[in-house]
Amino acid sequence: TVVKDRGLRFENLVACHLLKYCHHLQDTAGRDVELRYFRDVDRREVDFVVMEEGRPVQFIECKTSRRSPNKALRYLKVRFPQAEALRIESAGSDDTMTKDGIRVQPAAKFLAGLV
Repeated sequence: TVVKDRGLRFENLVACHLLKYCHHLQDTAGRDVELRYFRDVDRREVDFVVMEEGRPVQFIECKTSRRSPNKALRYLKVRFPQAEALRIESAGSDDTMTKDGIRVQPAAKFLAGLV
C-alpha cells in the first residue's frame, strides 16, 4: 500500500493473491505449484508464471489500462499453447479472448476465481 506507482501497486496486489493461491494448492492438495516471472535475453518479460510440476500452466500480465496484450505474452502463448495466457486489468468489466488465445479479464473477476 505504500508503493506510489499505481501500476506497481496493482502488480503487487496480484502477486500477493497469486502467491497465496499457490500456497493454498500446495497445502490443501499437495500440488507441486510455484510462482515465477519470465524474462529472457531478448528482454521479453511477463509479470507472473504459475508453474506446476516444472511446467508453465498460466502466464499472467497485469495492466492498469486497456491495451493489446504485450509481445512477450503472445510469444509465450505460441511456445506453450497448453498454458493459459491472461492479461489482467485493474479496471473494466469486459472478459474477452483475443485472436491469439489470450484472455483479457478484469482483476476483480480473476481474483475472485482463485479460491
